[in-house]
Amino acid sequence: MELVWADGGYTGSLIEYGLTALALVIAVVKRSDDMRGFVVLPKRWIVERFFAHLMQSRRLVRDFERRTASAEAMVYWSITLLMTRRLARPRPSRVGTGPAPGLLAQARWAPEIIRA
Repeated sequence: MELVWADGGYTGSLIEYGLTALALVIAVVKRSDDMRGFVVLPKRWIVERFFAHLMQSRRLVRDFERRTASAEAMVYWSITLLMTRRLARPRPSRVGTGPAPGLLAQARWAPEIIRA
């Protein structure tokens, strides 16, 4: 990991610490002063989506773990479940890779349509 996005509240010494001690570049996503109300900030939705995926695991909804190593293992477990679900999901067929569905039914009666 080389780049970390942080909220506007994480400014100050965290940026210097991340660069010197952890060798990470921390990019702070700030909100401009002229915006009012709810505004989607760039890159912020990625973090919120990640938290939403984590909250689907029951043990991660609350802080039940006593040690940080167990909490970290539960995060890995949750993301592993998410990735295996995505890999096992059937993918939709691509458009234009085969004949149209109606054309296959017509081919039984008129095979010359597919050959043309």
